[in-house]
Amino acid sequence: MTNDHSTSDAQSLGDAGPGEEARERWAREMALPAQRRAARLARRATRAQLAFWRVPQLEETAVLLVSELVTNSVRHAHTQGDELLLRLEITWSSLRIEVYDDDPRWPRPGTPPEFSESGFGFVLVAALASNWGVSDTATGKSVWAELDILQRP
Repeated sequence: MTNDHSTSDAQSLGDAGPGEEARERWAREMALPAQRRAARLARRATRAQLAFWRVPQLEETAVLLVSELVTNSVRHAHTQGDELLLRLEITWSSLRIEVYDDDPRWPRPGTPPEFSESGFGFVLVAALASNWGVSDTATGKSVWAELDILQRP
């Protein structure tokens, strides 16, 4: 993970900015404390980034997915460090949300008991995301979700 609290990376064709046709890929990474307040910070940063990228139609769903993925990492990952990394990446057709932590154990999604107050995170992610999954990294894993921009109103 990085010690930078915020970085941006953009690769585009020509001089097109966010929201323009030539956009190929825009990304934003932010380090978050592996603490309960991480979800709040991640939601705020996600709202600001989506506004900058001019995709307000994704905000509600993306913020909910970010909150679930970050909260799950804070609650269940046994991290060696004190940070998580949130990465948002947008292309002309999709938004990818990734949360990196240094616990190599993959989450084990399940269906919670009927009257449970928690355990619905991945049920929600699976219902809202176009695609989602887990990837191994050199230091742990990333849990990611994608939203299809083209199918959103």
